[in-house]
Amino acid sequence: MVKKTAKKYAALVDETLVILSALGVPISGLTDRRQAKMAKAFLALADLKPGMSWSQLKCADDGHQLRSREVIAFINAHWGEQIADSSYDDIRRKDLIYAVEAQIVIKSASKLNANTNDHTRGFAINPAAAKVLRAFGTTRWEALLKKYLLNRPSLAEQLERRRDLARVAVKIPGDKVLSFSAGQHNVLQKNIIEQFLPVFGFGAELLYVGDTEKKNLLMDAERLASLKFFELKHDKLPDVVAYSSSKNWLYLIEAVTTANPITELRRKTLLDLTQSCTADVILITAFPDRAIYRKFAHDIAWETEVWIADAPEHMIHFNGDKFLGPHPT
Repeated sequence: MVKKTAKKYAALVDETLVILSALGVPISGLTDRRQAKMAKAFLALADLKPGMSWSQLKCADDGHQLRSREVIAFINAHWGEQIADSSYDDIRRKDLIYAVEAQIVIKSASKLNANTNDHTRGFAINPAAAKVLRAFGTTRWEALLKKYLLNRPSLAEQLERRRDLARVAVKIPGDKVLSFSAGQHNVLQKNIIEQFLPVFGFGAELLYVGDTEKKNLLMDAERLASLKFFELKHDKLPDVVAYSSSKNWLYLIEAVTTANPITELRRKTLLDLTQSCTADVILITAFPDRAIYRKFAHDIAWETEVWIADAPEHMIHFNGDKFLGPHPT
């Protein structure tokens, strides 16, 4: 919930976020500031001011709709903001976008065919949702919310986009149990082994993984040598190495939490070191979440792959003519 909203405004703003979340609007990944602006824009459409109750909410059926600049004016007048009028496009593109996509807010309430940039475009609370919202804080809230959500997939569920992908166990030499030391980097390596390789590894064998405390936590030197992998004493080993015999693919995976994604220079180094390898090499940078990925996105080398642990069933492919496969060198 919003932590830095003035006490005068906090109660209704926090209630708005509780309501939006209950209606399936994804807010957990947003900053406090973004949550506060989303809540205040929603309250403007509801025509609610500090101290008012949800039973006083107005919706499209009441003829209440606001254009983007009118939303800004309402927020500035009643919710302690000083948002520039020139920021009107943020109302549409950031502050109301989730509520609109979740159909809690109706676009162009009085002009349904208006273009996106039409200055007359208005927004209003959907009357179907308004019936539920007006009951918030009463004994009727839970029942009305349950009825509203029945057979209505939430936006959060739709955006999650989980895929039912087949999983194949990762083979670890000697049925060894790996025990990682604590730390974000090792958690990510564990996710690579337990989540990435079973989905995208095509029955991969884990041949090497390091640890922040023990560099060679697991190393199948004999198997790596049979693939003519580069000298294992080399200080340029990636974090995780795995091999799919069915594809003859060798996965070289860097686990990135603070540094060292597969850049163009790192790609060149790894390809030079594995030029004698009998398997086709696939280069992958793994991140724990999209926030960390965004910090390094501009450094990622073309013709490599990216995997993000908080969206484990999807991958990002950087250019080339194929997805998740070796590239000619």
